[in-house]
Amino acid sequence: MVAPPALRAIVARVVTRIAIAVVAPTVLFATTLVVLNLSAAMLVALGWLIGAMSWRHATGRGVSGLLVLTLAISVVKTSITLATGNAFIYFVQPVIVDVVVASLFLGSLAHSRPLAARIAPDFCPLDAELASRPGVQRLFRGLTLMWGLVILSKGAVTLWLLMSLSTVEFVLVKSPVILTLTATASAVTIAWSVAVGRREGLFCNGSGQPLS
Repeated sequence: MVAPPALRAIVARVVTRIAIAVVAPTVLFATTLVVLNLSAAMLVALGWLIGAMSWRHATGRGVSGLLVLTLAISVVKTSITLATGNAFIYFVQPVIVDVVVASLFLGSLAHSRPLAARIAPDFCPLDAELASRPGVQRLFRGLTLMWGLVILSKGAVTLWLLMSLSTVEFVLVKSPVILTLTATASAVTIAWSVAVGRREGLFCNGSGQPLS
């Protein structure tokens, strides 16, 4: 059985991975689009993701599934957009991806190990015994449902904004809206996980003693 991880370390890991894979490339994309153009914005965001993955791999810090997924999506979007020269394709692809990913989350609820349970080790080390506890299992199912609905909502909001605004307006409005939605869902995830983790004794304090 692995030692209970420190709560502060778990929160720091979650915040760091979201900042690297989601917040930073989004801010870089929006800023570069306003200052330069769409092609430059795509390449800057993609360059950040490639650089972040290469640096973490080279320094042995581990590469999260979130960063891998974000990079894969960015490579596909950028390649297709540069090949076609159609900006609409770049911005509509995330909607399709959101629908697919949301379907994966919601569809995984039919299985004994929902998607949140598969992603959890990226953020918090759990052995089989801890992960199999009924309270933790309920948490995984609840988070899987919540994130499936959040991602589906994100796709719907993105499509509505894309059809209603100009390209620059779309990026300037979408970025804070989606980041706020993601940050809110992440905060709920952390708070919910902490509450369950305390009840289950999954976290420890700085001296290695379980929190309750």
